[in-house]
Amino acid sequence: MKKESNPYKMERVTVVKVGGKVVETPELLQKLLFNFSRISGNKVLVHGGGRSATAIAKQLGIETQMVNGRRITDENMLDVVTMVYGGLVNKKIVAGLQALNSNAVGLTGADMDLIRAVKRPVKDIDYGFVGDIRDVSTRELELVLDQGVVPVVAPLTHDGKGQMLNTNADTIAAELAIALSRKYRVQLIYCFEKKGVLFNPDDEDAVIRELDYTSYESYQKSGVIVDGMIPKLDTGFSAIRNGVEMVYITNSDELGSNVGHGTKLII
Repeated sequence: MKKESNPYKMERVTVVKVGGKVVETPELLQKLLFNFSRISGNKVLVHGGGRSATAIAKQLGIETQMVNGRRITDENMLDVVTMVYGGLVNKKIVAGLQALNSNAVGLTGADMDLIRAVKRPVKDIDYGFVGDIRDVSTRELELVLDQGVVPVVAPLTHDGKGQMLNTNADTIAAELAIALSRKYRVQLIYCFEKKGVLFNPDDEDAVIRELDYTSYESYQKSGVIVDGMIPKLDTGFSAIRNGVEMVYITNSDELGSNVGHGTKLII
């Protein structure tokens, strides 16, 4: 059940999650950061970077193992994703925003005790050091936002006992949006290389303008919505059921003044 909106929460926060080719391609990333910097009000950027992690791992002679599109994170791979997500990718994004006069700070879930998680239990598959989120504490994050600083959050969490964990960036974006919605009016935008959710994967302009959960399930069963789009939609619908005002899926061209051109999730 969707939570009742609070009319006294006047201040808006926009949470943008960026991943896929946008993070890996300098030209696309620069366009994304330019448009992101133009979003008015407080904002948070959550990023992925899986392809960069795979490339660096290969250079280091570390094998990448994937199961159903999900990364197996053993000790060696955890070192790689911590370096790549929390360092290389995160700091490139922070530096890019600084160049656009958008004061930013790079964070992981361990910084300011922002996001705690537990190591995913082993069932059919042992995913290694992959974290399932248990707690999001936005108190210090709100202080950063109140100073006009843009948090840039890498897809890493911690367990409170000194262990870093690799965590899905879509999930982090949704959980941050839900936590912030207790104080702010929050819109969540998943930004990648497509214009939105497509009802015809072969037609880049076949964008589903509004998508409810029943239609989503139907598209999923028919094979129209598959792979990496499923975590975005699962977490997006969770967000809108739990206090987030608006959820969009779009590309970097639609950020800024006109995000309504992507796919809007509705209850």
